[in-house]
Amino acid sequence: MLLLAAACIRRDVPVPAAPPEVAGPLAGGPGPGLRVAVAAGVATLEIGGASGLRISDGTGALVARIAPGTIATAVPRPGKVEVRGQGPGARAEGARLIVSGDGGPVRVAGRDYRGDVVLTRVAKGVTAINRVGVEDYLLGVVIAELGVKDPSDMEALKAQAIVSRTYALRNLGRWEADGFDLYASVNDQVYAGIRSESPLGRQAVEGTRGQVITYQGAMIDAFFSSTCAGRTVRGAEVFRAADRPYLRSIVDAPKGGAAYCSISPRFNWREEWKGDALRATLRRTLSAAAPVSAAEIDGLRNVAIRERTPDGRVATLAFVLRKRTVEVKGAPTIRQVLRPPGGDLLRSNLFTVSTQASGGRLTSMVLDGHGAGHGVGFCQWGAIGRGRAGQSAATIIAAYYAGTAITRQY
Repeated sequence: MLLLAAACIRRDVPVPAAPPEVAGPLAGGPGPGLRVAVAAGVATLEIGGASGLRISDGTGALVARIAPGTIATAVPRPGKVEVRGQGPGARAEGARLIVSGDGGPVRVAGRDYRGDVVLTRVAKGVTAINRVGVEDYLLGVVIAELGVKDPSDMEALKAQAIVSRTYALRNLGRWEADGFDLYASVNDQVYAGIRSESPLGRQAVEGTRGQVITYQGAMIDAFFSSTCAGRTVRGAEVFRAADRPYLRSIVDAPKGGAAYCSISPRFNWREEWKGDALRATLRRTLSAAAPVSAAEIDGLRNVAIRERTPDGRVATLAFVLRKRTVEVKGAPTIRQVLRPPGGDLLRSNLFTVSTQASGGRLTSMVLDGHGAGHGVGFCQWGAIGRGRAGQSAATIIAAYYAGTAITRQY
């Protein structure tokens, strides 16, 4: 979540392949409906289903069928979407097409989803929106977000289910202008459909059905990230609109002990750049964040930390050029500008900088850092550590969101 805001742990344990059988419906039903963009503005999209598909127009009238096991292709056309499959009656077109399974899930871009999928024509191509109940949605979120864990991690899984449910319901209509509620990615929270479901995830979702986190009767802004490195971050320190009493900075460790999230594989990390590689990155990232030319970046002399937050994170980073110094402020921008060679965001803004120079030009830079994500609110690896220390889901949530309550919405 940027959005950096709600997002999220990168899976440190591979998500299992799609299960051989799709488990039945949740006890008590799927809950309130969500519209989740599982593909947005793509040039072409493959759809299908093991049990075959029914394609209806905007009125609900059946216009085409896709045979079981067949892959059809959805492509944008002027003002509409066209779907073509194999065989007679396997073609449909319209500004809005509704794809539903004949007794099974709908497959979009190789992933199976519960509910149905709406295909719409947008400026950049085709968007696929999965219409699914929030409880079924959570089946595809909890393990995708927290990773595949042992049964002993059930309290952390339950806590994640409550956090993710709160996030989903609190953000209904977040992307209303685009016709959906949530992205199926770290723009909101990771939703991988049926392939990421597991018996443990189902147990966590069913065991917390309808439960959300509230503050003074209203659902909270449930920020969460992967690894806080032993101290969470005050909300307003990262997101201007997140000045909430329950988004405090807390020491996330037992008295005299290691941080609860010290078990995270991203608790400590290192990134290294040669001077030319760093300049190539900065030509893309720094020039997008500040008025600086490529020629100025070529004269980069040094990178230095100018200011830290009260929690020790980098607040201002200075890029010393040949004739002037350019400063970048704030965690989101710093993490965008210092993208590692792989292209992802920098893991966090909790780091030290070491540089080397020759002839007045920077020749190498090393960052030694801690943690992953923005650090606001719920720490996912910290929740795992707390659960293993014997804390319940309710205790875990109370630690990260001070003064809140868990209430049942339905």
